[in-house]
Amino acid sequence: MKIMQELENKNKKLLYKTLGMIIKKYRKEQQKSVYELAAVSSMSTNSWNRVEKYTSLDPSFTTIWKIAEALDIQPHELIKEVYDKLGDDFSLSGII
Repeated sequence: MKIMQELENKNKKLLYKTLGMIIKKYRKEQQKSVYELAAVSSMSTNSWNRVEKYTSLDPSFTTIWKIAEALDIQPHELIKEVYDKLGDDFSLSGII
């Protein structure tokens, strides 16, 4: 059981890191600051930074949606890019 918990925690960290890296990539491509995008998304800069630097624990679906809108991409595109980056074998539950 402990091994499964450790794997789940490791995979959660990988998920958050991947999401943050992709968000940062889009922001840099658009040459926008965290301050600009946080204002557009009605988020605090602290909240945006926590997601982008993958220190946010389980960002909500609403938060991910707001970030996608601020980056002018469809939320499903953001999720798809995370999924593609992690690969078909990635799992949070250990069941594939």
